[in-house]
Amino acid sequence: MTIFVFVGALLLAMAMGIPIAFSLLASGVALMWHLDLFDPQILAQNLIGGADSFPLLAVPFFMLAGEIMNVGGLSRRIVDFALALVGHVKGGLGYVTIMAGCLLSALSGSAVADAAALTALLLPMMVRAGHDKPRAAGLIAATGVIGPVIPPSIGLVIFGVAANVSISKLFLAAIVPGLLIGGALWVTWAYLVRKEKIVPPPRKSTAEILLAGRQALWALLLPVIILVGLRMGVFTPTEAAVVAAVYALFVSAVVYREITWAKLYAIFVAAAKTSAIVMFLIAAAMVSAWLITVADLPSKVVALLQPFMDNKVLLMMAIMVLVMLVGTAMDMTPTILILTPVLMPVVNAAGIDPVYFGVMFIINNSIGLVTPPVGTVLNVVAGVGKMSMDDVTRGVVPFMLAQFAIMFAMVLFPWLVTGPAKFFYTP
Repeated sequence: MTIFVFVGALLLAMAMGIPIAFSLLASGVALMWHLDLFDPQILAQNLIGGADSFPLLAVPFFMLAGEIMNVGGLSRRIVDFALALVGHVKGGLGYVTIMAGCLLSALSGSAVADAAALTALLLPMMVRAGHDKPRAAGLIAATGVIGPVIPPSIGLVIFGVAANVSISKLFLAAIVPGLLIGGALWVTWAYLVRKEKIVPPPRKSTAEILLAGRQALWALLLPVIILVGLRMGVFTPTEAAVVAAVYALFVSAVVYREITWAKLYAIFVAAAKTSAIVMFLIAAAMVSAWLITVADLPSKVVALLQPFMDNKVLLMMAIMVLVMLVGTAMDMTPTILILTPVLMPVVNAAGIDPVYFGVMFIINNSIGLVTPPVGTVLNVVAGVGKMSMDDVTRGVVPFMLAQFAIMFAMVLFPWLVTGPAKFFYTP
């Protein structure tokens, strides 16, 4: 009955068109009434305490870094560098998209920011080259969701805070899985583009490649600085977010000189608005998380999943399918905040590595950003590319299936995640 009250209140509020943050508060209040615990003071305390977290400071700074990179020319120079390297091969613009997406993922950690930048920069070029527009848009959308996987990742930060798991370990463990997803997109694109009659642009000269590499060098140094700093213990993930924002601002304003005072004001306003939405959502979800703990919902979920508890692979399969279903109807951040306090006790009881689970959980939620009908990245690509949602959805299907295939391969063979992670940190 407790689960029904919580889920029913949440779904009813969402069906009424209430924003997700307020829907979470409504479900929390409903659960309070059911448990005879309603107290406005407790509600306010948990709401404020939910956002009062030092690690969560990484979220607004990574948001700011992403905004600066898109406006300040870092994103464009990365695309130009990838174009110089592989733009001349058949379907080269698709490979450019994947390479640029992986590189941008190591800069901003935001799927929406990456997808918007890639759509604006590459979709017109791909259409002019003769590629099918829905397929090109689908590839860009699927590439954008690598953003929350390859560190630095806002999704991993939120999960780490909600699950009390080391964010540094999550960052380092997600590197190879993110690249594997990029590899799956590469293979899928190569298969789909083989029959297209596209005339690729001429190969760039060595001098042009070196010039593009030199111009992109400042942008390419950022992920190296962040990952090396985390691995060597120079700074925490929160401090890494500050480093990313300050470095991006320095490069954009001093080196590339593409940011003016007027643009800087607009950048800070945009980052502040996005951060406020995310932080309020986190605060509202923490109210529900506290009530989930008080109502002992995790033990009820453990009881439901008891038949799978002796087999880690089957349990992970069941959890991944559950998250897939939720991801079709809910955005990434609320899914993380709602399911993490419910699933982590199950994961701990089954003896599953929480870092491995965290990476898999974020991968699944990231792919959920392109699963209809509520695919946030699909909406972004459709809006920026001036297309219908149906066309983008049709184009993303083969790439989405490839990503799910890689995800379930990691479920069947956990060492695909845990093995490479051992090279970056000691479990």
